[in-house]
Amino acid sequence: MADNARERAEERFAALQKNAKTSLTEAEQKAKAISDNIARLKALRLAKEAAKPAK
Repeated sequence: MADNARERAEERFAALQKNAKTSLTEAEQKAKAISDNIARLKALRLAKEAAKPAK
């Protein structure tokens, strides 16, 4: 009985660890998406400023 309970606990722990790694990956993906969007907006702003005639 104790071995069975230990095996189940280890399986749950492994599942939680896997979910934690997945969540971290999702957080990294969100951070990358935000960074990419900021870079895109910056490029658009710089292109707009370059197209504006100098005073």
